[in-house]
Amino acid sequence: MNPNKRKNPMTTTRFAPSPTGYLHVGNLRTALMNYLIARKAGGTFILRLDDTDPERSKPEYADAIREDLAWLGLEWDREARQSERLARYEAAAEQLRASGRLYECFETPTELDLKRKKQLNMGKPPVYDRAALKLTEEEKAALRNERPSHWRFRLDHERIEWEDGILGPVSIDAASVSDPVLIRGDGQFLYTLASVCDDIDHGITDVVRGSDHVTNTATQIQIIRALGGEVPRFAHHSLLTGPEGEALSKRLGTLALRDLRAQGIEPMALLSLLARLGSSDPVELRNSLEELAEGFDLSRFGAAPTKFDVEDLKPLTKRHLASLPFEAVKEDIAALGVPDEIAPAFWEAVRENIDTRKDLAAWWDLIRKGAEPAIEAEDADFIAEAMKLLPPRPWDEQTWSSWTSAVREATGRKGRALFMPLRKALTGLDHGPDMARLMPLLKVVKAEGEG
Repeated sequence: MNPNKRKNPMTTTRFAPSPTGYLHVGNLRTALMNYLIARKAGGTFILRLDDTDPERSKPEYADAIREDLAWLGLEWDREARQSERLARYEAAAEQLRASGRLYECFETPTELDLKRKKQLNMGKPPVYDRAALKLTEEEKAALRNERPSHWRFRLDHERIEWEDGILGPVSIDAASVSDPVLIRGDGQFLYTLASVCDDIDHGITDVVRGSDHVTNTATQIQIIRALGGEVPRFAHHSLLTGPEGEALSKRLGTLALRDLRAQGIEPMALLSLLARLGSSDPVELRNSLEELAEGFDLSRFGAAPTKFDVEDLKPLTKRHLASLPFEAVKEDIAALGVPDEIAPAFWEAVRENIDTRKDLAAWWDLIRKGAEPAIEAEDADFIAEAMKLLPPRPWDEQTWSSWTSAVREATGRKGRALFMPLRKALTGLDHGPDMARLMPLLKVVKAEGEG
């Protein structure tokens, strides 16, 4: 079957972070799922900055969001900012007021809290009692002189149902939910209204977000319909926890994407893990977002909380780096000062012996400066004899084999007792790259017994 026939260019998704802090792995999971759905369908992926809170939204956080997404390769087709669409939200509010679906309320936070406590003490759900609907115009006018008002959307008390892309059939009784506040007392439009307007205007067809938004989805479905919009397909993924099942929110400070980047985590390691975590598919390291998109299937994800362990990213990063061609690391190697003529050989020698790109520097230092030999007392005579048999430079990829063969013949040593002392004498380390690849690059080092 021609894969292009499966594409749906009308598919439009969005990632809608608030620029009030740095992105973390929980944010990324949402962004990645929406991105992969759009790319698999050949559709559109929108970055929308939910910046209606003027006090908490900061330009530097917006810049950081763009930077993090660019680092990961999650390119967006269009960007929108809610702060530039306030007139649209006001028009939507007027439309809802005219239809009787948006009503003015005057309770203070303290009064609302007392109401909730009273309802709970009586064994009732803490749902707003719609007392504001009973106010006369005169009472409203008097209250406006005393305090700011806020505006709530009047829900139709019916069951709100949808087929969730992950949770399956969802049904929520609107009578069990408080009428949502859409406009605060200070006039700020809240997420619930702004997001609905944006989804309608931007033609969003699919919304994937955390399971903590399920109730929001129910109320937004009614708002979308009240504004004459088309309800998108919704899917709610499970929330991430720590490796022991603990709330991830307590650790988010260490799981910001910029912190993972600083640790040397590779983008494809992170993306490969998050694209499968919580699904019935095994985590498989992929080399591109195209590969991830092709195998992405939302229906294979479950509703149970999903454990995330940052330690899982380290072996994936190591494996990813080992698989990279020289061209993918050429700039990193050049930045160390490795001469162009030996740079490819340097990469071939060390590629399987680095955990992150930062480790390249240590290997280059070893090659460039040489190493202090590490010689055990019991090996001193053996090393002295071996060094007399060391061929003169230049060394090539056969030097290690020919040298160790000569030393074996002369000393009778073999296996680990032969190879490890020689490695330590040349590199000062008991681990490292294949010596056949490393020796042609090594600076001559002095070992005990040499002049």
